[in-house]
Amino acid sequence: MQNFLYFCRVIWSNMLFKDIIGQERIKQQLRQSVQDGRIPHARLLCGAAGVGKLQLAIAYAQYLACAHRTAEDACGVCPTCLQYQKLQHPDLHFAFPIVKTDAGDVCDDFMDTFREVVLQQGYFSLDDWYRALGVETKQGMIYEKESSEILRKLSLKSFGDGYKVMIIWQPEKMNATCANKLLKLLEEPPQQTLFLLVSEQPEQLLSTILSRVQHTRVPLLSEQEIAGALVARGLADATHAADLAHIANGSYLVAQQLAQASEDTQQRFNDFVSLMRDAYTIGQIKDPVKKFESLKHIREWSMAMADAKVGRERQKAFLQYAQRQVRENYIYNLHHPEMNYQTEEERNFSAKFSPYINAGNVEQIMAQLDLAEQQIGQNGNAKIIFFDLCLQFIVLLKK
Repeated sequence: MQNFLYFCRVIWSNMLFKDIIGQERIKQQLRQSVQDGRIPHARLLCGAAGVGKLQLAIAYAQYLACAHRTAEDACGVCPTCLQYQKLQHPDLHFAFPIVKTDAGDVCDDFMDTFREVVLQQGYFSLDDWYRALGVETKQGMIYEKESSEILRKLSLKSFGDGYKVMIIWQPEKMNATCANKLLKLLEEPPQQTLFLLVSEQPEQLLSTILSRVQHTRVPLLSEQEIAGALVARGLADATHAADLAHIANGSYLVAQQLAQASEDTQQRFNDFVSLMRDAYTIGQIKDPVKKFESLKHIREWSMAMADAKVGRERQKAFLQYAQRQVRENYIYNLHHPEMNYQTEEERNFSAKFSPYINAGNVEQIMAQLDLAEQQIGQNGNAKIIFFDLCLQFIVLLKK
């Protein structure tokens, strides 16, 4: 793992446009806005996880700040670019979800860790960020106090008489007070200020915030772009990279995680298999005593999933994974392999399990998983949610 992080540090130490996987149309759009002097005071970069939104935001900010930029990119060697390479330019600011601890209660208190994650991992998820903070069992937030910090930073005189840039990663995690204060800033922004909001769920933002930002939807990456990046970064050979790129469905982050044989991904697969096998088996048992013993076993599964050590973000990640596998198992029955996005291990399981996901139950199963994900996100009682999910599956898999 250490060697991998060192490798990533070399790869991602520069945040130039040329270092970003794909997204040529978006890169050109961002470059052109700088070249034409049409800089919006606020831009929303939104799209799925792992498509390069944060990287584009940083490269855009660097391109805007570089005094020696070319038509294609920042120069990468001037003092400004060198500061950007370390994410330490005095006019570059970040806000992101945190969990208040004794270590601090505003983003600046966690900035060293954030820089390290960005520079070492490049493409990373919210779960990766919480893991870096050591708070996997909690949900982060951008608190009210951060809005005062944002105002303070943007009120300072620009270091180089250029733009002050505030990149807000995961703005949907702002609490209501912070969101409303940000809205006021967007309504009357300080001079020479650029807000870059990097979001995976823009629908969760205030509609009034959405109406005051220029929207840039960052599309999914092509399989060729993902496969090429995996090969270039030494994470897979050409054949394996092509398989991973197909499964990743447009997200380099997913492909990277699969290439690293993520323990979390393997655990989600094991949990999914355990849930489905147990739920099906219980549905077939006629003997009341044996059924009761099996119910105790599946209850143990639900208690393990609900354990506080798992954390709500991982619980939601499992439910999202389960929804994907249910879709894949339903599609598996169509006998068109090119339509399936699964690893070999997942396909082997689906070969036997897929007949039990059919037109008679697939919509209800998906609805139950979606409901459970919503309830976990709303801080519902995880023990009740997961056990109820198990009971629903016992019934649905018999259809």
